[in-house]
Amino acid sequence: MEQVKKYKIGLWSFITAGMMWFPFHSIRSCYLRLFIGHVGKGTCFMRNVEIRSPKKIHIGNHTIINKKVLLDGRGGLLTIGNNVDIAQETNIWTLEHDPHDDLYSSKGGDVLIEDYVWIASRCTILPGIRIGRGAVVASGAVVTKDVPPMAIVGGVPAKIIGQRESKLEYTLKRPNMF
Repeated sequence: MEQVKKYKIGLWSFITAGMMWFPFHSIRSCYLRLFIGHVGKGTCFMRNVEIRSPKKIHIGNHTIINKKVLLDGRGGLLTIGNNVDIAQETNIWTLEHDPHDDLYSSKGGDVLIEDYVWIASRCTILPGIRIGRGAVVASGAVVTKDVPPMAIVGGVPAKIIGQRESKLEYTLKRPNMF
């Protein structure tokens, strides 16, 4: 039975990887809506997004998931709010290995990304994290602790480096056709 499950996961990953190369984001979004727990209106998936355990992933309205982003739902729920901009090559994990476990066991946790969050390129978000409304995660940051609303964080591990001053009245718009 375990082999059948692994086969199904492998097959889904293979087909999805091919679909994520397809040049039109509207077709990629339609395909992913069949599998992801929830995808809101106006949400856009750019090319080469990798999805793990899609049923545990919930994405709000007008969110942009840029190219080469990894969304992992294996270790818990991954919830992404409305008007969230996730830049390229970002990894969002809900499952990791426990470095203190003698048997190298896995441990997981939910990740909640609230509305109007901006995650810049090449960030890593670890399991069990909450990123508050309107927060900004600077390029290359590794988020190991919760981020308060409207905070700007950066570094490894991410620390508060500023405060965002915006009324957050925008709606992200889908990019061009591709």
